[in-house]
Amino acid sequence: MSAPPPRANEHRSGWAIGLPVATRRTALWIVVVVAIVIVGTIGYGLLEGWTVEDSLYMTVITLTTVGFREVHPLDEAGQVWTMVLAISAVGIIFGTIGLVAEAIVADAASGKREAKLMQGAVDQIRDHYLVCGYGRVGSTVARELVHGGQRVVVIDVRAESLATAQADGHLVIAGDATDDETLRRAGVERARGLVTSIDSDALNVYVTLSSRAISPALFIVARANAEGSEGKLLQAGADRVVSPYSMAGRRIAELAIRPRVADFIDAALSHGELAFSLEEVEVAAGGPLEGLTVGALRDAGIFLLAIVRDPNEYVPNPPDERTVVAGESLIVSGSAETLQQLRARV
Repeated sequence: MSAPPPRANEHRSGWAIGLPVATRRTALWIVVVVAIVIVGTIGYGLLEGWTVEDSLYMTVITLTTVGFREVHPLDEAGQVWTMVLAISAVGIIFGTIGLVAEAIVADAASGKREAKLMQGAVDQIRDHYLVCGYGRVGSTVARELVHGGQRVVVIDVRAESLATAQADGHLVIAGDATDDETLRRAGVERARGLVTSIDSDALNVYVTLSSRAISPALFIVARANAEGSEGKLLQAGADRVVSPYSMAGRRIAELAIRPRVADFIDAALSHGELAFSLEEVEVAAGGPLEGLTVGALRDAGIFLLAIVRDPNEYVPNPPDERTVVAGESLIVSGSAETLQQLRARV
């Protein structure tokens, strides 16, 4: 296969290679201004026989149109030269206005200003969740996270998906979620968790690997599309792996076998449809829950359904005298108001 033809800017030489158009124009403008100052200084020196200092001073006050008097009386040639420089100064002024206006218009048209504002908003938050991929699954995940009181930053490469996410009220970062720099711009090092819901298992594996390498303590939930990909995602560092199709199948079966149980759990987790709710809270060292007994929690209106000591080790219906310790997770039930106050405390 023959080599592709060289791009137009590959034939250019010097400092302009690879620079953006606006940068090249600004640099060219600076070179022109400096050149006019040098030429003006030389002109006064040759025509009037002035020193370099006097010639430079006269050139600068003429180009800047400050209106000071001449350093020395001018003859006819000096007056003509001053008029040439004055006209050049007018061109420089209008050229400066044009460059600034062009930069502002180009910045607004390209969306750079909006992207900077969005990046600034993302830089201000922490303990948020990243949602990588804003398709049907990702948009549902983001909506439920917000419903649960969490802040969300959406990462996607598609402009239409980002526009939809923004319209839904989410912060967005444009870029490839498999790229470390994109993850860092989204605040992965400050995030509480990450959900990768891209419709490609290979990309979800890369996102998991990258985010786990940057933030070892990050809680990662990954979407598995094909059968057998769950193991690869777990090996890549995902804490939980979910297959939408398997989950949908189990959900349908639960509704067919135990419809009232499924409806009850959905209502309890919906944050507001019922007067009570379910919640998961962590027992932090030195926190308000450490050292409390199950009975004391119940007296406060918090019913402890289970204690989670390890990912697969549950203590259901613990006795009243059981004391909760730091590092455990509690699955609790209670009134929506009580659990809201509990979340605010912990």
